[in-house]
Amino acid sequence: MSSSSGPLTEELQCSICLDVFTDPVSTPCGHNFCKTCLNKYWDNSQTCNCPYCKETFNQRPDLKINTTLREIVDHYEKKNPKEKPEVLCDFCEETKLKALKSCLVCQSSYCETHLQPHFKVAGLKKHKLMDPVSNLEHYICQKHERPLELFCRDDQTCVCLMCTVTDHKNHNTVPIEVESGEKKTQLMKTQKDIQQMIQDRIKKIQDIKHSVEVRKRFFTELLEMMEEQQKAAEKQEQDLVEDLEQEITELKMRNTELEQLLHTEDHLHLLQIYSSLCGPRKPRNWPEISMRTYKNLKILRRTLSQQQETLDKKLTQTELKWMRQYAVDVTLDPDTAHPCLILSKDGKQVRCGDIWQKLPDNPKRYDRYTNVLGTEGFSRKFYFEVQVKEKTRWELGVARGSVYRKGEIKLRPTNGYWTVWLKNGHEYAALSDPPVSLFVRVKPQRVGVFVDYEEGLVSFYDVESSSHIYSFTGQSFTDKLYPYFSPDLNIEGKNSSPLVITPVDYSK
Repeated sequence: MSSSSGPLTEELQCSICLDVFTDPVSTPCGHNFCKTCLNKYWDNSQTCNCPYCKETFNQRPDLKINTTLREIVDHYEKKNPKEKPEVLCDFCEETKLKALKSCLVCQSSYCETHLQPHFKVAGLKKHKLMDPVSNLEHYICQKHERPLELFCRDDQTCVCLMCTVTDHKNHNTVPIEVESGEKKTQLMKTQKDIQQMIQDRIKKIQDIKHSVEVRKRFFTELLEMMEEQQKAAEKQEQDLVEDLEQEITELKMRNTELEQLLHTEDHLHLLQIYSSLCGPRKPRNWPEISMRTYKNLKILRRTLSQQQETLDKKLTQTELKWMRQYAVDVTLDPDTAHPCLILSKDGKQVRCGDIWQKLPDNPKRYDRYTNVLGTEGFSRKFYFEVQVKEKTRWELGVARGSVYRKGEIKLRPTNGYWTVWLKNGHEYAALSDPPVSLFVRVKPQRVGVFVDYEEGLVSFYDVESSSHIYSFTGQSFTDKLYPYFSPDLNIEGKNSSPLVITPVDYSK
């Protein structure tokens, strides 16, 4: 065989066939060979020794494929693909023609002419034909010299029919075509997942670039406004300095005149101009100028704050628009609902009733707190929105599917709950450990919940005002996450409104 070219070729070559390893195995002395090459070498030798260092073994070693070396070889061959050699007919005597098929039983390759007996002779018709290959020995069981027609799922290797009654007896074996088909299905799913990941990341890049542009425009406008304010302030200060310098000049001239009058003997002139020099002068209102500057600065700060709020809102709107593409259809699971909860027929609304309903007790049902979970759990990105208006108490978030649901429950991430709540009509908190009090400018009417499973993120948003409420970050998820709801207790009708799972408006 011709050796492959490229880096590491010698290190990955079998010293028997001088080609890159195929199913590499290691001898007890530490040297590596192709499994087929080494078996053939020992089959044709009276002693069992290493072809490289000639060390002799008392008994023939049980060869196991070196999986690490095989992975290195596979990686190398992907980086340095070999041109597929042309397979020639084994029976053409003079000019050898290109083979059309290879026969696993005959272990030979045939051109169109020499292949004809396999289509006409009864015994040959049963032989297994395949596309022509140059390494037919790799398709033959080296122990029983029969075609490798089956795949052993227990040992993850190809076997022949004789193997199923000897070394692989009672193992789970299937035709190699079946296993290959299933592997292709898995590969297609993996490829689809990778393609989706690529699209997700392209979309995220676009969103990030859009956010950068929004922020860039904002700061450009901000700098222009600050520059104008700076120029206006400098102009005002310059005018003030010029006024003060002019007045200093006038005062110096007046002081000189007064000095002269103090030493004059012209009493008549002194009396004539006394009123003009010593009379009251209208004072300049310097504090008014300072106050004007202060007011301008105050206006500037307020403008900057308003623009920052506008920017935050634009950025949150961009985030929400991106998150809405992961919206899921959430319905409430009646098997998890506390007996006091009343669910709508469509599974989109839940409120607390006044009567303890007689419901079957099961491991999924909450029995102490007025909680309910969504029907479906997710281990990917997902988003949903819930209407909370006219309520004085509620809890929202996500929970692990394996959370404990009986008796006293503490809502915290270590117990598998990532939630926020409203108490007493105005007290908001994120139920981390310890809880974090939240400040909201406007009482949320609709809350959006977004989960990025891979990133370990659970975020809450006020959908109406496009503002961020709170995010749990750096979390580690090992189980599916289910939407979590609690309309809380209905005390004398003061918290009777339901929590409503609302459709997501993709146009916003």
